[in-house]
Amino acid sequence: MKYLTLVLSLIIFISCSKSSQKTDVQFSLPFKEMKRVSDNPILSPSNLAWESKDLFNPTSIEVDGKIAILYRAEDSTGIGIWNGTSRIGLAWSEDGIHFKREEKPVLEPSEPYELPGGCEDPRVLKIEDTFYLTYTAYDGKTARLCLASSTDLYNWIKHGPLFPDLEWTKAGVIVPEKINGKYYMYFGEHGVWLASSLDLLNWELVQEDHILPKRQNMFDSNITECGPTPIMTDQGILIIYNGAEKTDQGRIYRTGYAYFSKQDPQKLLYRCSEPFFYPMELSEKTGQVANVVFVEGLTFFKGKWFMYYGMADSHIGVAVSQ
Repeated sequence: MKYLTLVLSLIIFISCSKSSQKTDVQFSLPFKEMKRVSDNPILSPSNLAWESKDLFNPTSIEVDGKIAILYRAEDSTGIGIWNGTSRIGLAWSEDGIHFKREEKPVLEPSEPYELPGGCEDPRVLKIEDTFYLTYTAYDGKTARLCLASSTDLYNWIKHGPLFPDLEWTKAGVIVPEKINGKYYMYFGEHGVWLASSLDLLNWELVQEDHILPKRQNMFDSNITECGPTPIMTDQGILIIYNGAEKTDQGRIYRTGYAYFSKQDPQKLLYRCSEPFFYPMELSEKTGQVANVVFVEGLTFFKGKWFMYYGMADSHIGVAVSQ
């Protein structure tokens, strides 16, 4: 009897192990490994006043055979007594690594809800002939998720805060395809919400609770914030997100991922238990904010994935799929 029990336990263990391995394979990332390029940081602060302090948190998109990144730049003086007002800059690359930046920002703070902190942390996608840019407006006290649209990446129409009734909103990533006649957006910093829209301009919460909450004693226990534009895969909607954890060495930012159903964007199919990207280089461990890799751009370009990220809130780096 003891022998039979032992055999049955072994069969169950093997079965569970195979099931777990199948799940990991089924919901794996579309790339095996991301390798940092030797040119990192690929962009750093310049002698232009509006981007003289720090450069970080880039989003990316392919346009006419080039990669365009829109990034957050801080000046050295700020507006009033504010130290470091943010604007959004634009740069172009033919190889995904070496960029030529525009001399002037393409999005600047102009509204009361954007001052003095500025326009932060862009995410971009193109639907039909229009680029949609979500960004955070910061007035020094409250973060508000905002939307702007453009046909050329240079001239933007601001559509204002998307969720004025919520106290603190950030990091909106729009699913690039309609699902059941609606567009969907995952957004949030201390946990992720889901919203829907018929026209991409007016959004409403799908549910009041976080759809991707923080998890205790894990790499995303302090912050769970959306990263690049979601990717539609055979397995589901891939959400790459930035997690932060408070440790004895301070807060550490790492990158994880989750899958949601393409038929029901509320349904979580899988969530990683360990981050796949984390601070390693000196430029990621030291800077304005130590121990930060913050991914906001992911673009498939010339047969490879290019992942763009902020390095310690000070520089911009890229890792390329192998």
